[in-house]
Amino acid sequence: MTPQALRRRPARSPWLHVAMVPVTLLWLSPIVFVLFVAVRSYDDIAGRGLGALPASFTLDGFATALTQGGVLRSLGNSALVTVCAVVASLALSSCAAYALSRFHVPFRRTLLLTMLAGNLLPPQILLVPVASITAALGIADTLTALVVVQVGFGIGFYTFVLHGFMRSLPDEVFEAARLDGAGAGGIFWRIVLPLSRPSLAALAALATTWVFNDLIWAMTVLRTEAKFPVTAALLNLQGGYASAWNVVAAGSLVAAVPTAIVFFLFQKQFVSGLLVGADK
Repeated sequence: MTPQALRRRPARSPWLHVAMVPVTLLWLSPIVFVLFVAVRSYDDIAGRGLGALPASFTLDGFATALTQGGVLRSLGNSALVTVCAVVASLALSSCAAYALSRFHVPFRRTLLLTMLAGNLLPPQILLVPVASITAALGIADTLTALVVVQVGFGIGFYTFVLHGFMRSLPDEVFEAARLDGAGAGGIFWRIVLPLSRPSLAALAALATTWVFNDLIWAMTVLRTEAKFPVTAALLNLQGGYASAWNVVAAGSLVAAVPTAIVFFLFQKQFVSGLLVGADK
């Protein structure tokens, strides 16, 4: 950048950062509070109350939550369900979005609106039908049922988002690929998917958060405690250790770590995926 351009560049105002400092501290305060509770001993909390500053430091709450509370086992269940559901959902929705955006499909708009409308239904009215369907298919009380339910209820929204992005891709790219002899499958694999990487990354981050933090569908299709994801395990932990707040707080922090890691890893792709198409 030339010196003239640097002189013309407007100076950034520091007031935005000044205003965001108290907002950031307010947002972090619940996390800090839970962390303080998690590292205190039970006697410290019982004797001085939850709101007191830590007078002790121990990791017994984390050890109890991970082993006796079943959080470690449930983290494995949640990770398995999340990976399978996210990969299957994005794979199916990307294929559907490509077909709906690049081929003449009868009633295309009706299909898209119907798929999107399914996500607008309150999940409470679908609990009994979903439980009955999984039982009729013979997959009730299995992690497979939970994956199927997550894919079924997520694919409509993902297809709608990816359809809008794929439809905005320039036609010249597809015409050049056809002139080079590429077929529909080759165009999808070599052109559409690489160009859709920001949108897929943004949806992967969102889907990971939604699936990993889901509780309502887990309680609907699962019955065996050993198969519970981490959200259901935290619910049982709160009931079994109602007075041991350090154990409950430690389990909550452990459950929040995976989704936080995913968000920070995909932060750049997530922001760019949200801004894709904003200048079109």
